[in-house]
Amino acid sequence: MQDFPNGSGLIFMKIGTHAREPLEEIIDRKRKELDRAGRIFWGYGGSTCHPVNVVRPFANAHAKAGRTIHLVMQKMVSQHFAEPELSKEYSDDGVDWRPIPQGIQVRGSRYAMVLDSLEDAEFLLDLNAIRVAQGRTQGKSGFDYLRGHVDKGCFEVVETPVLSPVDSLAPTRQQAIIGLVAKVISPYAVFLR
Repeated sequence: MQDFPNGSGLIFMKIGTHAREPLEEIIDRKRKELDRAGRIFWGYGGSTCHPVNVVRPFANAHAKAGRTIHLVMQKMVSQHFAEPELSKEYSDDGVDWRPIPQGIQVRGSRYAMVLDSLEDAEFLLDLNAIRVAQGRTQGKSGFDYLRGHVDKGCFEVVETPVLSPVDSLAPTRQQAIIGLVAKVISPYAVFLR
């Protein structure tokens, strides 16, 4: 496992084909985006990482404590068939809107994480060594939180793994293979339209 100290803030996300674009093409496009625009808007959907209600309070608390927030991504097979419509505007708060910065493209997403890196990685993340750090299920182990249909969340690394109830699943199912890591930067997450 990559060394994330106790208390580190991690945003976990399962990633794959999105808006009919294969993952490898997305990664290539995002690296070019970083070169051109100096940052990446990594698009996503769903309310588990709502920009204002979840991501921003989580990220602000870690930034105030002087900690970097990392987005850790698990590659998976997906069939996301949303229209690949390009977002034209973004907003920090969902009220005041600005044009998407020159050189950035986001397709088929309601929100985007704001990143200043995108690195290949290959390590196992113990899902019992992270706990939900924000929202209604705060304190729940990453394994218990992510074992259903949830594919993302804001977590904190814990010194002592949170033990899940005895489960018939093999121990390797309690780990996620991380394939990409990025640093999340202010304003952390934005709305798109």
